[in-house]
Amino acid sequence: MSDMLVALYHLPEQESGLKKLEESSIVIRRAIAPEKQVVLDWVRSHFSQPWVDECDLAFARQPVSCYIAIEHGKMIGFACYEATCRNFFGPTGVGQEARGKGVGTALLLACMHAMKADGYAYAIIGSAGPVDFYAQTLGAVKIENSTPGIYKGMLRAD
Repeated sequence: MSDMLVALYHLPEQESGLKKLEESSIVIRRAIAPEKQVVLDWVRSHFSQPWVDECDLAFARQPVSCYIAIEHGKMIGFACYEATCRNFFGPTGVGQEARGKGVGTALLLACMHAMKADGYAYAIIGSAGPVDFYAQTLGAVKIENSTPGIYKGMLRAD
């Protein structure tokens, strides 16, 4: 999968989407250090160990570079940035039961707005999975010759 480039100075606003989710009892917010193990356990139970490792690193940043989605006190999604590389977005995931509610979009925008606030003009989505989603939501474009990118030669468990 190719990496994608996002111009952070053309981001869609996020407030209306956050408000709509809050009306449905879904909150998007930055994770805090005492939640680390709960978040990592949730990511492990829904996704993969490499994503747990990246999310773990997001908790080493100050402020934490992981946003979480919570519904009725339960985690339903997460998104990280600056985990594998500076200025990179990902990993991100939403639990099966919460998909289609706008949670993924809200998490993505929360991270992109945070990266813009950190002073970046552009963000990179590493090894972008849903290319059409990123293109439609953010105007992201594929970066030529970026496969396999930073993940080339990465060790994997058998």
